[in-house]
Amino acid sequence: MREPALRRMTSIGGQALIEGIMMRGPEKVAAAFLKPDKTIDVVIKDAPLPAKKYKILGLPLIRGVANMINSLSIGMKFLTESATRAEEYEEAPAEPDKLEMWLEKHFSKETIDNILIGVSMVLGILLPIGLYILLPSFLTSFLRPFIKSSLALNLIEGVIKMGIFLLFLKCTSLMKDMQRVYAFHGAEHKSIYCYEKGLPLTVENIHPQMRFHPRCGTSFLFVVLIVGILVYSFISWNSVWMRILIRLICLPILVGVTYEINRVVGRHDNAVTRIIRAPGLLVQRMTVFEPDDDMIRAAIEAVKPVIPDDGSDKW
Repeated sequence: MREPALRRMTSIGGQALIEGIMMRGPEKVAAAFLKPDKTIDVVIKDAPLPAKKYKILGLPLIRGVANMINSLSIGMKFLTESATRAEEYEEAPAEPDKLEMWLEKHFSKETIDNILIGVSMVLGILLPIGLYILLPSFLTSFLRPFIKSSLALNLIEGVIKMGIFLLFLKCTSLMKDMQRVYAFHGAEHKSIYCYEKGLPLTVENIHPQMRFHPRCGTSFLFVVLIVGILVYSFISWNSVWMRILIRLICLPILVGVTYEINRVVGRHDNAVTRIIRAPGLLVQRMTVFEPDDDMIRAAIEAVKPVIPDDGSDKW
């Protein structure tokens, strides 16, 4: 899977939304929402990267964690907005249930949105921790009486994590609504590749680009799992709770290390870097689909506002 030759390597990245795309630049974030009539609504906000505000957050290892938290926060806000817009665009909106009516009666729309974003962020953090740290650790603990090798137990836990991750992606890729989201994901990747190759951002130029990108968030998470398996393989444990505690403590470190690996791999194209990013590119086959013209138009409208004039998006 040979990647295209690039004229520039940008730090600009994005996220697929419900009927839309969000793009994140060094100073701004923009989201383009595709309406049923094929017109596009664009929202642009000033959102400098964490390192722009606090230099310490731009240091190696620290910047990976800071950028991930920042991206998660912004991504959740726009994902919530995309869901709200999708409901508003429906010809026959669903009647609000009792909980929605109670919330609308006691809180303002802004407060409700903040509550939903807060709940989404908490779930967005706790769900992966539960699925990829707590559950595998508990399942592996049942094997401890039969397997004495810590290395073997850690490797088994790693396999369980990998299996859960791939099963989750596969199940979502079979859902009709998610297939459309994953097609917007493809439009995001293709538009970034087009920009990196120095081509004008047009539907005709973006369509032929490869839909798999080495800086994809899916690839990043997959590499986090792989690095975690390698690191945890050399850590022994006496109890399941100690095992979970160690993994929670090490999680920010793994994110920071993986981010630095991702930077190096993203900057260089040789036999070693292609081997490192190959697993992530393969996994993207489940989360990145071919977009249609309207999705690409949305990607163009999202990426253009976040491209800085001074070239500060260099990766």
